[in-house]
Amino acid sequence: MNNAIYNQIRIFQCIAREGSISAAARKLEITPPSVSNALKLLEQHIGHPLFVRTTRRIELTETGQQLLEQTAAAVESLETSLESIRDQNQEPSGLVRITLSRFAYLLILKPAIAAFCEHYPGIQLEISVYDGTVNVIDERFDLGIRFGDILEGGVVARLLMQPFREGLYASGAYLEKFGMPDKPADLRHHRLIGYRFITNNRILPLILNDKGEQLTVEMPGQLISNDIDVMADGIRNGLGIGRLFEPIWQLQSDREHFLPVMERYWKTYPPVYLYYPKSAGKTKRVKALIDFLISRTAG
Repeated sequence: MNNAIYNQIRIFQCIAREGSISAAARKLEITPPSVSNALKLLEQHIGHPLFVRTTRRIELTETGQQLLEQTAAAVESLETSLESIRDQNQEPSGLVRITLSRFAYLLILKPAIAAFCEHYPGIQLEISVYDGTVNVIDERFDLGIRFGDILEGGVVARLLMQPFREGLYASGAYLEKFGMPDKPADLRHHRLIGYRFITNNRILPLILNDKGEQLTVEMPGQLISNDIDVMADGIRNGLGIGRLFEPIWQLQSDREHFLPVMERYWKTYPPVYLYYPKSAGKTKRVKALIDFLISRTAG
């Protein structure tokens, strides 16, 4: 395969990912006519159209989808190999894209950003905070952080945090007004600060650990949010009983005012893992962030 065909395939893949010629041009930092010309030459070489043009966007034809599926891994592997060789005698540099939930940002990445950027001035971080599940390969992220190590194929998981509990907390003013619940049945007389998943618009049920068995409890509530800080504010303002991971509770400057409720029923969450495509872990810029985060959370 000559250099021209290789470059045309790279441009074709970028168009497919970005959804339009103009978006691909911006991503590649070249002109839209150059992108259009490369696509035209590739289609002439293959002998089939690769996209169907509509008024709003372009979509892959069957041939285009087949070409994308058969070349994506090969091009990524080649680019990763070239980058790894080029990096051998250079300081780590380039863009690292990371996806993680808000709690993982607060606990793991936020305390490390300044020190990492100072130590590796040539590395640019792009941080996507999102509580849903993200396929790092499909979305072209270099790293992700989430619960559990059950991952898609071609992805490596590295332990970052041991299991921890989800605590129930209330303010002194709330407990003075409504009393301290002792058992799950008591919670029907209390208010829950609810958490809503933004990915499926579903409210997270309250699940307790009753002697090793999961127990789902229905509770009324006045406040629902998808943000940790809003939930913490609801607790401190006496709006109900709220859930916070214990490490998040420890970050609160006034945590002594967050009184534990029914601690023997608290649920334990699985370990937190750093995960990344096998190919990404071979590049110097990504490996630098992996090693940095693991070294800070070890022990």
